[in-house]
Amino acid sequence: MADRRGKVALLIDGVKLHATAKALGFDIDYKKLLEVFNERGMLLRAVYCTTVMEDMEYCAVRPLVDWLDYNGYMVVTKPIKEFVDNDGRRRIKTSIDIDFVVGAMETADHVDQIVLFSGEGNLRPLIAAVQRRVGSMECTRFCMTWIMAAPAAAP
Repeated sequence: MADRRGKVALLIDGVKLHATAKALGFDIDYKKLLEVFNERGMLLRAVYCTTVMEDMEYCAVRPLVDWLDYNGYMVVTKPIKEFVDNDGRRRIKTSIDIDFVVGAMETADHVDQIVLFSGEGNLRPLIAAVQRRVGSMECTRFCMTWIMAAPAAAP
């Protein structure tokens, strides 16, 4: 029998997760990921945030984004921003941190646990704020270590 620990939401930093998986040479089974968290509780939302090149004819991440959207993920995309820095070099900005913060705070009042997949150390204040509201938040760092934040009232 599945262990039902309440309502769960997943927030996935698709840019960093995709890059890490590619660098390590493995594929992520996103269907299995949904199954695993459905077993842990009632999965209310699985959000995949990523950036896309909108002006290109083909974007390498587009097939994945379409598959995730079709198979139960809520996909949030932001266009990649290009700019020229003060030294005249072309730069690309791919940050989705604000989307994570807004998504987590909007979700916090409706779930018992949020699982955040991100490698961003600057999201620590978000984790602390959500822990105060929800009581339980996990952060999966891409070096494959897990940090479990238990509710304060847990024995």
